[in-house]
Amino acid sequence: MKAYVKAFVSISDKEVKLNGDNLPIQVEEGKPWLTNIYYSLGFQYPKFFKMDNLCKAGFLGAELLMGKLGLTPEEPKRNWSVALMSRSGSLDDDQTYQQTIQSADNYFPSPAVFVYTLSNIVTGEIAIRHKIMGESTCYVTKSFEPKTAIALSECAFLPEKEVDHQIFGWCDYLDGQLSVKMFALSLDSEGALREWETSIFTI
Repeated sequence: MKAYVKAFVSISDKEVKLNGDNLPIQVEEGKPWLTNIYYSLGFQYPKFFKMDNLCKAGFLGAELLMGKLGLTPEEPKRNWSVALMSRSGSLDDDQTYQQTIQSADNYFPSPAVFVYTLSNIVTGEIAIRHKIMGESTCYVTKSFEPKTAIALSECAFLPEKEVDHQIFGWCDYLDGQLSVKMFALSLDSEGALREWETSIFTI
């Protein structure tokens, strides 16, 4: 089943690109990079500040994709799914939580941290925000290998799943290192940028 790329976004610890174009980010000293992106792009979602860094990264990518497609968070998306790949998964948050339970003499486990110690929380946050009714999942893998990525994304488009749109991509955050490359995919070719194929990873 052939899918098409309707929009794509990449976020690193230095820049943000939407459909290959750099977005201007106002950097305010003392604020984390992800927070600077949030404010620079004018997003309004207070829950953002409770998220861990992986979820913040995925949230920003999804906001840019959906905004580019002209879709609002309020409208239910019954024929959408969301799936991401990640090398580190929730490890950044796992390390933070481990510090709270490391010592019996300094034991202070935090439910607010613990809630993010699952890799698929990032896709859940995106699904909740955008009312995505299809499946959501996060695959932990060593790298964003093109053939594997294509195969995993195509699983969502099986006829019995009744999905014809998908947010798919790579989202990774660990120890301040940020790497996001996310795509809005569709079975509808109208307005598509290009076909969803292994060569897409050169853009």
